[in-house]
Amino acid sequence: MEMSREQGDINQTDARSRYWSRNLSAAAQTVFEDDNRYFLHQSLSTPVMNVLSKTEGIHIYDMDGKAYIDMHGNGVHNVGFNNDDVIEAVIAALRNKQTFTPRRYTNEYAVALAKKLVEITPAGLDRVLFAPGGSEAIEMAVMLAKQITGKWKTISFWDSYHGNGFQASSVGGERLFKAGNGPMVPGALHVEFPNYYRNPWGFDCDEAVDDEILRQMELLFEREGDIACVIGEPISATPIVPSLRFWERVKALCEKHGALLIFDEIIEGFGRTGKMFACEHSVTPDILVLGKSLGGGLLPMAAIVTRESFNVLGHLSIGHFTHEKNGLSAAAGLAMIAYLEKHSLVDHAEKVGQFTLEWLEGLRERCPMVGNVNGVGLHLGVELVKDQRTKEKAVTEAEAVMYKAMERGVAFKIIEGNVITLRPSLLITIEQMRWALEQIELSIHEVASGSYYE
Repeated sequence: MEMSREQGDINQTDARSRYWSRNLSAAAQTVFEDDNRYFLHQSLSTPVMNVLSKTEGIHIYDMDGKAYIDMHGNGVHNVGFNNDDVIEAVIAALRNKQTFTPRRYTNEYAVALAKKLVEITPAGLDRVLFAPGGSEAIEMAVMLAKQITGKWKTISFWDSYHGNGFQASSVGGERLFKAGNGPMVPGALHVEFPNYYRNPWGFDCDEAVDDEILRQMELLFEREGDIACVIGEPISATPIVPSLRFWERVKALCEKHGALLIFDEIIEGFGRTGKMFACEHSVTPDILVLGKSLGGGLLPMAAIVTRESFNVLGHLSIGHFTHEKNGLSAAAGLAMIAYLEKHSLVDHAEKVGQFTLEWLEGLRERCPMVGNVNGVGLHLGVELVKDQRTKEKAVTEAEAVMYKAMERGVAFKIIEGNVITLRPSLLITIEQMRWALEQIELSIHEVASGSYYE
């Protein structure tokens, strides 16, 4: 079966084999072979790309000590890998022995983090629940919506990813995470996400794209009924930035039909888009889902933040996790937020992101293989095409660009086969970003001229 490229570059191509042969040192090869031997193989992760000796700041380092500016980081590195302030906060929690807290108890770190999240999220989001990871937080959010509304169906978006639990995979819009599993959670309905560059109807007007998706969504509300929630990313992981008008009308539909709006900001939260939360670019959801960087780049941590009026399920459990109020993870989260605020990294992300977006727009003029540039803040995407007019995806070319850039010291992820995603640490300077963009541009020009990764 052909492997899906929707969520990332795949690990079973000739180019990947060539990368391994050229870049794995003898020491790395030994670890690589053991990793390959003992872990279950799966698309996107095993066999691995390379073996790292450490991660620090904006960089990852291989076994030879070579540094790469990491533009992916699985979304956990907003304040950098192994941030010293976060490490010290975690060490203090370890020394205080405020780490694991058994169920039915709490601790100061967990309470302080919940309070801080209520303070920094948009007004009206006043209650918090923690979970070990983003998939579990999505499960909690959807269960909460179903319980509050008394309904059981959901509307979400094709090509979206919300995690790997059965409910999270069901609301997700990608075959990669549910094919062959038999019946998924029933009632998971989907519509297109507003991709203005590559919409399936061939519309060249953003408003027409919005109108068609909203028309289909309203049909689901009216003809399916029992819709508990609409769940989506306010700005997609690709990334695609919907219009403000789109989300305003989605929220109005939810209010009209008694459904909740859930925003998945597991990737986009905590400054990534040049605002503390991506929803600040559009509308406030009923439930906000957070994760990844919430653990400070050190520990697994996720949360939902929701309305006071939804605090009515004391007779049920929607997130009864062993590590719900883990003091160690909460200490990391508090330190991460404090570092963001102390160093004004949200404003910094907006500034560096604007510089980057302008550079990439210029690159589109300089190189016909660049078909589209999208994103906001330090959440950006560059779509490579064979022809700017036909928009045919340059899949083989994008993979070649990725490996050439890697060998120049810049690491990123390819999504949907041809989109270079750029999500560096918010610590990155304009000078560092300029250097990284120069390496990417060199790689694109080489491939565009016919010099593939051979």
